[in-house]
Amino acid sequence: MLTSIRMICVTAMFVLPGTAKAAQCGNTSAGFEAWKSEFAKEARKAGVKRRGLEALEQVHYATRTIAADRNQKSFKYTLEKFLQVRGADTIVAQGRRRKARNPSFYAALEKKYGVPAGILISIHGMETAFGSFMGDSQIVSAITTLAYDCRRSEFFVPHAIGALKLVDQGAITSATLGAKHGELGHTQFLPGNALKFGVDATGDGRVNFYDETDALASTANYLRRKGWKKRKGYQPGQPNFVVIKQWNAAGVYQKAIAIMAARIDG
Repeated sequence: MLTSIRMICVTAMFVLPGTAKAAQCGNTSAGFEAWKSEFAKEARKAGVKRRGLEALEQVHYATRTIAADRNQKSFKYTLEKFLQVRGADTIVAQGRRRKARNPSFYAALEKKYGVPAGILISIHGMETAFGSFMGDSQIVSAITTLAYDCRRSEFFVPHAIGALKLVDQGAITSATLGAKHGELGHTQFLPGNALKFGVDATGDGRVNFYDETDALASTANYLRRKGWKKRKGYQPGQPNFVVIKQWNAAGVYQKAIAIMAARIDG
């Protein structure tokens, strides 16, 4: 959820219990291994167990993640350019077909969480083209690299802890792939948010963000818990637009979601 545009995502922070001293961040790969050793102590105090700590040992400095983070373009686009680049017309057309094929699924989500189909479908289409591409970067390496990087270390450290806890739970491994900023699954949750807002909608005993049902239910749950008001508007100036802002910090992204959702639901 952040990303390409997404970075973007304004998300809930964690407080790391018992953390005595933060590991020293850096802006090159030179200090990454030393940082990992110190960060492991923080992670252990935050409740990360054996599997998560073993995953931390295996991570590498993600140079592609750093390159992507230094070269984000979305904030510079006009709304019209953004809609064109992201293929808004295609998302709307495909989104309408998806809703028509499975109306009961989206109706059940709206009944439970209050979030209309258009919003969930627009996010799904925007983030991963409806699951057709969910990323090619190792999540744990990407998110720990960003936690180490001094630019936004404070923001990403809780999500790195979250990723390690997801490894402990068996939800991901050190090899699981996601987006370059460490987002995972159909709607690209940052790991800390996945840990906090994930929903087992299939009832199989685990939250799987690579399962469409779990991912969309989790997205609806996130929005509801961020303040989504049932049957209220979501265009700029309406009550639920501020909740869309919680999903992604880019103004063009927020407006694009609202525009596409209205076209899908209309």
